[in-house]
Amino acid sequence: MWLLKSSRRLTLLQLLLLQLLWLSPAVAKKDKPEITSHKFDNAPSNFFYFDDSNTILLHDRDGGLVHRSEDAGKTWDKVDIQGGKAWDIWRHPYDNKKAYITGKGSTHWHTDDQGKTWQDFEIPKARPSLFRPPLSFHAKNTKKVLIHGEVCRIGGLIDCKETTFYTNDGFEKVGLLRENTRGCAFAHATPEFRTGDEDESDDRIICVTTGRISFDRREHRLAVSDNYFRDEEEPSLEGDRTVQGIINIAVVKGYLVAAARAPNTDELAMYVTDDASIWHRAVFPSDSRLKEDAYTILESTSYSIQVDVMTVEPPNPMGVLFTSNSNGTYFTKNIPYTNRNINGIVDFEKVQGIQGIVLVNIVDNHDEVSGSFGREEKRLKSQISFDDGRTFRDLTADGKSLHLHSVTEMNNIGRVFSSPAPGLVMGVGNTGKYLNEYVEGDLFVSDDAGLTWTRALEEAHKYEFGDQGSILLAIYDEEPTDVMRYSLDHGKKWHKVELPEGKIRAKALTTTPDSTSTKFFLWGTKGGGSRTEHWVFTIDFEDMHEDKCGDGDFEKWSARVDDDGKPTCVMGRQQFYKRRRADADCFIREKKFEEIEPKFDSCECTEEDFECDYNFVRSKDGKDCVPDGPLPDPKGACKDGAKKYKSTSGYRKIPGNGCKGGVNLEEEKERDCDDTHKPVVSGEISTERTAFPAKSFRGYFYLERAESSSESKVGKDETVVMRTDKSEVYLSRDHGKTWDQVLKGKEIRDIYPHPHFNDVCYFITTSKEHWYTINRGDTFEKFTTEKEPTRDRDLAALAFHADYKDYLIWTGAVDCDKSSGNCHNDAYYSTDRGAHWEVLRRYVRKCEFIKKEGRGDQKKLVYCEQFKDEKLGGSLQLKSSDNWFADEIVHFESIVDFATMSEFIVVASKDQKDEDSLKVDTSVNGQTFADALFPSNFNVPIQKAYTVLDSHTHAVFMHVTVGNRKDAEYGSIIKSNSNGTSYVLSLNSVNRNTPGYVDFEKMLGLEGVALVNIVANIEEAEKGSGKKLKTMITHNDGAEWSLLKAPQKDPEGKPYECKTENVADCSLHLHGYTERRDPRAVFSSPSAVGLMMAVGNVGEYLTEKSEKTSDTFITRDGGVEWHAVKKGNYMWEYGDQGSIIVIVRDTVSTDEIFYSLDEGQTWTPHQFSKKKVHVAILSTVPSDNSLNFLLWGQEEDSDSEIVTFNIDFSQIEERQKQCKLNENDPNDPESDYDLWEPKHPLSDSNCLFGHVAQYHRKIPERNCFNGRSIQHLHYIARKCECTRADFECDYNFEPAKDGSCKLVDGLAAPDHSKICQEDPKRISYFLPTGYRRIPLSDCEGGNELEKYESKEVPCRGHEEDFAKAHRGLGGFWIFILAVVLPVGIASAVGYWVWQNWDGKFGRIRLGDQGSAFDAEQPWIKYPVLAVSGIVAVLAAVPLLVGSLWRWASGMFGGGRRYTTRGSFARGRGDYAVVDEDELLGEDEDEEV
Repeated sequence: MWLLKSSRRLTLLQLLLLQLLWLSPAVAKKDKPEITSHKFDNAPSNFFYFDDSNTILLHDRDGGLVHRSEDAGKTWDKVDIQGGKAWDIWRHPYDNKKAYITGKGSTHWHTDDQGKTWQDFEIPKARPSLFRPPLSFHAKNTKKVLIHGEVCRIGGLIDCKETTFYTNDGFEKVGLLRENTRGCAFAHATPEFRTGDEDESDDRIICVTTGRISFDRREHRLAVSDNYFRDEEEPSLEGDRTVQGIINIAVVKGYLVAAARAPNTDELAMYVTDDASIWHRAVFPSDSRLKEDAYTILESTSYSIQVDVMTVEPPNPMGVLFTSNSNGTYFTKNIPYTNRNINGIVDFEKVQGIQGIVLVNIVDNHDEVSGSFGREEKRLKSQISFDDGRTFRDLTADGKSLHLHSVTEMNNIGRVFSSPAPGLVMGVGNTGKYLNEYVEGDLFVSDDAGLTWTRALEEAHKYEFGDQGSILLAIYDEEPTDVMRYSLDHGKKWHKVELPEGKIRAKALTTTPDSTSTKFFLWGTKGGGSRTEHWVFTIDFEDMHEDKCGDGDFEKWSARVDDDGKPTCVMGRQQFYKRRRADADCFIREKKFEEIEPKFDSCECTEEDFECDYNFVRSKDGKDCVPDGPLPDPKGACKDGAKKYKSTSGYRKIPGNGCKGGVNLEEEKERDCDDTHKPVVSGEISTERTAFPAKSFRGYFYLERAESSSESKVGKDETVVMRTDKSEVYLSRDHGKTWDQVLKGKEIRDIYPHPHFNDVCYFITTSKEHWYTINRGDTFEKFTTEKEPTRDRDLAALAFHADYKDYLIWTGAVDCDKSSGNCHNDAYYSTDRGAHWEVLRRYVRKCEFIKKEGRGDQKKLVYCEQFKDEKLGGSLQLKSSDNWFADEIVHFESIVDFATMSEFIVVASKDQKDEDSLKVDTSVNGQTFADALFPSNFNVPIQKAYTVLDSHTHAVFMHVTVGNRKDAEYGSIIKSNSNGTSYVLSLNSVNRNTPGYVDFEKMLGLEGVALVNIVANIEEAEKGSGKKLKTMITHNDGAEWSLLKAPQKDPEGKPYECKTENVADCSLHLHGYTERRDPRAVFSSPSAVGLMMAVGNVGEYLTEKSEKTSDTFITRDGGVEWHAVKKGNYMWEYGDQGSIIVIVRDTVSTDEIFYSLDEGQTWTPHQFSKKKVHVAILSTVPSDNSLNFLLWGQEEDSDSEIVTFNIDFSQIEERQKQCKLNENDPNDPESDYDLWEPKHPLSDSNCLFGHVAQYHRKIPERNCFNGRSIQHLHYIARKCECTRADFECDYNFEPAKDGSCKLVDGLAAPDHSKICQEDPKRISYFLPTGYRRIPLSDCEGGNELEKYESKEVPCRGHEEDFAKAHRGLGGFWIFILAVVLPVGIASAVGYWVWQNWDGKFGRIRLGDQGSAFDAEQPWIKYPVLAVSGIVAVLAAVPLLVGSLWRWASGMFGGGRRYTTRGSFARGRGDYAVVDEDELLGEDEDEEV
């Protein structure tokens, strides 16, 4: 009984205690979240959570500090990095314990315990890269990290070399990976990427690197290594061909993507691999092309890549969305007219955690926008897809169309609409017809993944998801506020909570990356200007409920349903989640930050679950998979007369697809054995004749597809455009086999192909109405100019920009139809392809765009030659402006002309000391000019004319006219140092003609080889005798010249009359540039390395060009040995990169050509016509990579017709097989190429310019075709020690008889002590030695003559300082700092000028003018070398704003870096502004 009573008393006591506990304030249920605040001195520049924790790092860049909180921001501690300055912070994306602090210099810090402790590490002599994120990670082994840095000389000002370092032990040690990189990544940069052998390729790294001997962006390439670049290979991207012009790489889910650009196009090629070994070129529909700055790789899946391609250019861009097959090679169109912004960000976002749901914004008024050049505002509509983008529908709220602000208008960090909370989606927008302004929007919410929406809150709000969707939090986002709102029932009801510090302007609202926490983080500001306060808040819902959700609080929710509410399938599976019910009165409270995992049920297979198998592509209607060429011949299946065989159906189930049963498209299909055979070839050369009703051709141009073009296959599309003397224009798509007249009824005066974009061509009339095409003649558009074209036929009416193809300058004739005598030119500019024009300058001679590389946004830099005070006859001023002449700089008061060549701008101006003479000034940065110092022993009292010859070897070659007597002109070639300011004499007595052209020609494709003709009888020529010319050659860039050694026998195998061993009296002489009808007919081709052809004779002098005295010659080794080919004068062209050479008679009518398939060793005739034809021109594509040639001429019996003959070699048996090239094993016995090393004829070694270069050359006897362009330069086999051949004589020094450089009698050595006067802080200088290194040479060690017996001496008054400094900086570097630096900084930035419009040879004359060639074609007459440059726009990857490259901008004092919510709150990658060499490789939107 007592026991019973005691038990009862105990129960009552327990109940009483329990009741007291319930009533206790410490444990009572709270009616609102707890909010704590903290004030920081400066704005956060970056902050992030460590995944699966409440630990936050916050970076204060202004203070160089890092703060850390372990309780989601309630309390903060400063991170101690031992007095270091934190420049940025980085979270490891695959290890939630690791993070990194980078400094400005070489010292940085890392943590392995979420920031509790930090250890420093050093990157030797390097600072973090300015051009890409400094760290790149390995997804499987988090101790492996790549570090991108810059190693700079001369105080970090110039000569910075991008260098990548690595650690594979968590920064215990840091080693050098590779120099001259442009971005590197581990193959295993994402968890989804798989290689063929996971263990063997665990260390595989892919880098974009510079060219083998050039930093030109067109020569950037891929390099792959499995052992941290102790060895490396260059992967084959197109068959067995490597590809140059690589811009970027990115790892996107399970794909590695590379983008490449060829010269003269803005179209890119995309290459994809899913195993880091075998690459394929991505194929897009023929009407869609990838262009630089014009496509964005979006958030992709493990089974496809999604790309948005821009179709309408800024300022109102829009695009079209494509999705790839499972290996990323074939893309199909999903939805057109997607909305983009000028930075390449696309309104596209997947609903996180759910397969197949995508939200996009499209441009509804796309037709109006596409033709408005930015004047028509876009009207946007929102749409959603529930089937992976196959179909889209409108969003709806309360039965009305709903439109939401998306990724192009980021108003918070991270994803715009969704989080890992299953099915919960929010957005700011409005109902109605179109999307309104952000401040006119309300907050909408959906708890069924976007199927239906309701208005949650009026006005725009920032928002966030917590506790896996149990909590929705929002804050007003239009003005400052002191109130936050939250909902615990999926947004049906909302409650208020006040902030403790009064009103703030919300800047960012977020939570843990997986949205499992009940805590939120808010950053906001109070006040403004210098009184701005920065506050962070923690909003904690932990104590709002006492219960943790049980099984009864959850529901099975289908992630995708149709209109009837039934689950739908994506990738063969239905997807379900177990999620908290909206009305459940509990929190999930996952203490371990565990995300909800979806469940899947298999579906029956349908057609959508299959894709095209290998070697198959979609048919044009997209309904079937058809063979992509002949099918592989199954072993034995088609033998013994069999007609049928069993083979693949053409389909395969998409890898990873989970469907079962249902449709099976993989069943084998019976096929015809004929399908396995290639088309039968004729084995013959084909000829197509076309006649035109005209008397002469007035111009022809090839609009050749670049190799990054989507239709760049050799021979597929070889467009030619031509104008006759009747001003009629004809166009051929097949290299002259068939022609169509275009622009009928229009009288076309001139054709202007765009010199930088091959697809663009302008057609100019004599009126104000003109036409252009941007697609190589597919369509033509009209544009109108303010004035008719200039009447000056020596000038071009149009000038083009190297990077912006819509930018034009028009030079128009003013007052030229009047007798006022005031006919002059005004210049106008257009930024929209001639749709609108504005006055640039009046009374000009010419204006040109100037491309300034590396100097920020200089797209508007223009040079103009303008008459002073706008008065004809006055002096011609040289002016520049970078804002369309709202402001201007006058560089010279009286000039003759200016030329833009490679790195240099060269100006010929009137000498102020002698108005009858000229002087030369040079600039490398377009703003600062320096006097050109000519050799003191080079005495030309009155300088009348200059011809700028070439500057592609980092030095200007200039011809200065010495003798100016008509028909007896000659001069001297002088060569500059690397900054174009100091010249030395290269060669005297070089021939020039009356118009100013010079017999000087560089060999294309080979370093340092050039030919000239000199006048050997100057005294007699000046007295009226005819010139006697001799041909000379240099193999070391003009340092030494020699006569051409003659071949032993003539074309008929007979010895020459003179003794060829006596070179002085019996050498080979060639007719040069001054005698050409077409300046494009050059000796050599960059695609046929080592080959040159020319017409000339063997003897003491060059004889008249005639059938009796001239022969045709060839060299196969860069001009060392020459061979006679044919008697008489022939024209020549190279095809298929030199594997076919065609020649045809030049001065007499003929009916046959000769061709060689073995580099000119044997020749075969081919009759192309039944009638004799006077052939005026023999041509082929500028790349010399076609199997087609074109003859232009007139038949003997016709004076009313002109004809073309297409000669096609594509069907001959000897060119049916593609040559095999093994880039990584040149000695492969199956290779059709060998390695050739050029050499100096007087050298025992193969060293040229300090190195031994090896070039791929097709073995002449191999019967195959080259096809895609070969990277002829295989490797720099080794660097060489310096010898005398690597040096030339310095200023005021000249070669002595023994070859040494001696000071010219009576002259003083350059006085380097002047630098002490110019810079009072300078303490020493360096005495000259008489030698200077040839700019092209990169020799190392050996006999470094520029340093040999040199002496460093102190500046006057700085002897003590010199004594202290002498232990540090050497004399050579004092010289570099003092002499080279003023121009050298700009020189390091550089200009890169495209040689001329068709990639062949050209020059500019400065000084006296004259007529030459066809006066109606000034851009042929003088191929205008428009200023170009390496493309400094953000390569391949359109700019994405989320993490705006902040790094460089901040480094120089601007901008803050805010990571997006994707990186901060989701642990994913983010949209980012990506500089030239960076591609994102993360889970969200990528760009290439």
